[in-house]
Amino acid sequence: MSANSFHEDAVSAGLTAAQVEQSRREHGDNMLTPPPSVSLWRLYIDKYRDPIIQVLLFAAAVSLVLSFFKNDFVETLGIILAIFFATTVGFYFERDAARRFSLLTALDEEQPVKVRRDGKVMLVPRRDVVVGDVILLEPGDEVPADARLIHSLNLQVDESALTGEPVTEKNLSSPISHPSSADTSAYPSWQLLRSSLVMSGRAEAVVIAVGDQTEIGKVARQSSEFSTVKTPLSQQLDHLASLISKVGSAISIAAFLVFLVHDILVNTTLWHSTDYVGMSEVVLKYFMMAVTLIVMAVPEGLPMAITLALALNMRRMLKSNNLVRRLHACETMGAVTVICTDKTGTLTQNRMSVQEVLTEGGMRNVEGGMRNEEGNQLLFLAMAVNSTAELNGDQGIGNPTEVALLRYLQQQSVDYRTWRQEAEMLSQEPFSTERKYMKTTVKTGGRVYTLLKGAPEVVLATCQLTAAERQDIEAHLLSYQQHAMRTLAFAVKESSLTEPAGEKEQMSDFVFQAVVAISDPVRPEVSAAVEECRKAGIEVKIVTGDTAATTLEIARQIGIVPSTHVPSEEKGTVVVSLTGPEFAALSDEEAMTVLKNLKVLSRARPSDKQRMVELLQRMNEVVAVTGDGTNDAPALNHAHVGLSLGSGTNVAKEASDMTLLDDSFRSLSRAVMWGRSLYKNLQRFLYFQLVVNVTALLLVLVGAFVDTEMPLTVTQILWVNLIMDTFAALALASLVPSRDVMNEPPRSRSAFIIPRRMGVQILLTGFLFFVVMFVFLLYCEFHRTGGIDIRELTWFFTTFVMLQFWNLFNAKALGSRHPALRHFFWNRGMVLVLVLILLGQILIVQYGGRMFRTVPLSWQEWAVIIGTTSLVLWIPEVYRKVRSKR
Repeated sequence: MSANSFHEDAVSAGLTAAQVEQSRREHGDNMLTPPPSVSLWRLYIDKYRDPIIQVLLFAAAVSLVLSFFKNDFVETLGIILAIFFATTVGFYFERDAARRFSLLTALDEEQPVKVRRDGKVMLVPRRDVVVGDVILLEPGDEVPADARLIHSLNLQVDESALTGEPVTEKNLSSPISHPSSADTSAYPSWQLLRSSLVMSGRAEAVVIAVGDQTEIGKVARQSSEFSTVKTPLSQQLDHLASLISKVGSAISIAAFLVFLVHDILVNTTLWHSTDYVGMSEVVLKYFMMAVTLIVMAVPEGLPMAITLALALNMRRMLKSNNLVRRLHACETMGAVTVICTDKTGTLTQNRMSVQEVLTEGGMRNVEGGMRNEEGNQLLFLAMAVNSTAELNGDQGIGNPTEVALLRYLQQQSVDYRTWRQEAEMLSQEPFSTERKYMKTTVKTGGRVYTLLKGAPEVVLATCQLTAAERQDIEAHLLSYQQHAMRTLAFAVKESSLTEPAGEKEQMSDFVFQAVVAISDPVRPEVSAAVEECRKAGIEVKIVTGDTAATTLEIARQIGIVPSTHVPSEEKGTVVVSLTGPEFAALSDEEAMTVLKNLKVLSRARPSDKQRMVELLQRMNEVVAVTGDGTNDAPALNHAHVGLSLGSGTNVAKEASDMTLLDDSFRSLSRAVMWGRSLYKNLQRFLYFQLVVNVTALLLVLVGAFVDTEMPLTVTQILWVNLIMDTFAALALASLVPSRDVMNEPPRSRSAFIIPRRMGVQILLTGFLFFVVMFVFLLYCEFHRTGGIDIRELTWFFTTFVMLQFWNLFNAKALGSRHPALRHFFWNRGMVLVLVLILLGQILIVQYGGRMFRTVPLSWQEWAVIIGTTSLVLWIPEVYRKVRSKR
């Protein structure tokens, strides 16, 4: 079966269920085969390209050579195992993050497509579109598969994905089998290509190719959703890692020289002998110590923490109806200071219903009747034909306002499909936010009518009305708008049969038909979400194409503006509301002054929204913008975070960073909470790891001044730095977000990730741990003759690990007003990680032997170590408990 084999009647009705299944068997699903993925083995090998891992591999190779001379491979085996675990754990979690991201991107294939099957218009997932399907396209839609036009009106598409042409006109002017020689386009004017975007007009087309058989499926291309652009957070972390690496390298070189010179001065017998193997062993020992210092200094767990935090946040945000399209949105949402939001669907329920109809013959509600029968019929014609919406049972497909009008016709026992079949469409201008009207010219009953529908002020300006009539209509309009109702005006003009169909109607001499008042209730959760944003230091502004009175009433209901506001025309007062034209008339300087207090921008055009975003950014605000239409794409692109609506157009979704799947403002406020929690969790991990690094660096360095072996061996430090820190990254990245972050002001986007207070805490805590361990080391060294034995060194190593173990609780409580143990068992990820760290330490001590330079400890010794080191938790916890009660 091919698309070209259908008769016109079959095309008009669409495929039957049996034809759909037959076509799917013959041509397959509408899915593009993904590009060949990199093998897991190659991805794993890439982990060994890390510079630190390569230094460790070199050290392991040198150690292996010397092991043949000593016939002792224990330390070499320990280094190799540590490297293996570090790379394998990192590989697993990064692979898991990539897998989760690919699952999110696969949701694109679930985008709904409007098709006609069995004579009914319905929505199906893009992947279920088959060859022969009749697809219906409107501005903002993405073409789901290659298709040929069967009907079109003023159709323009963006084919830049294939041809580089941003705007291409499509029509049926050229016969399908014999395209015009004058047509120099890359593809025929009747052909629509998958992934192209409808910019204006409307069309019906029959699918001729799906999946890999489409033009874009035939093009060899690389596809990846991962962005290589450095985000602000990534840049900060790269700077931090570079700084720490330089400091660590300098310290490691200095320590190597100090230890080596110290050994030469003390162990003169060896260095004056010809025992070159023994000398090599000493040099290797201090070389391994220097390598260990580099490993400790470099925050090796940082990439892991970032990957885990992003992966977990993306998954959790999806559960709260936020689909993250670009990774930077996760972090940037936490720094947002201004939210510019749409009204319809985001603040309201997008469940529109006609409440009242005001006609020339008088007002009526939904159940009432109209006095003028001819006017009644023409109004029904306008509602049915001057529209692109459809009804499929209880499901409305298309613009919610137009769906409400069709449902109103249903209540009046009017079949809109009959009106559309009987009327011959001659031309149509789709609604745009610039024009604020939709105009359709039809021929029916031997007459030609031009039907106008749109914003009341625009439509009324074209109508012949007396001053009294206009005043009466405007009074009703104000009443509707003050009750937060959306209003639409209808007008009609009869044209001559001899007038060319393509000639544009003059926007004058129309006859007023009606004003329709449509209600759209406010979402019940919005007021609380707006208040939450206010407490979080985020200003919410409404930017909408609706009227000022309607928008201000909504703003009052949800608490964005007080119950009374100062009119914008009063000089010397705070302006909280402006219309698009009023805003456009202001200079940039005047507009920036007004924006400090502006809450509502009504009757806004796309250019007004974009300008508002750009001016707010010049005022050093971090701006998030919601949008659902094609014309919102520029503002979504210019915003720090663009948020499209799940019900919006594909153009808006492509331009956005995130998609609010449920269209709700509450999901937006949750996204802010997730963004702030992500940043705070990364700060907590940095605190934990840098305390470990500072303590270990100081301990290894002081070994030069104590006549003993290095207090921590290479394998021990590798366990602490590469393995234990990886678990810590998992624990802290998996912390459940706290609503407490919404009681804090937004962070500065340029602020360093380690604030001064946190830096002081890191240094003080690291130094305190060092003092405790150093005093313990001196005690072991001098309390008896013979120096430190291996049991005391086991105590030293275990005490060091348990100090960090308990400090993980303090890291959890960093930046929180609550105790660390509050809701502790709710964080199952952290509980699991703490258990793994404790079990790992017990196994290493009890069974590590020479590999980890340990001897088994008794349960009494374990109890003493765990009990005394737990003071690291209990002392700060008492302070946090007292502070939380203030």
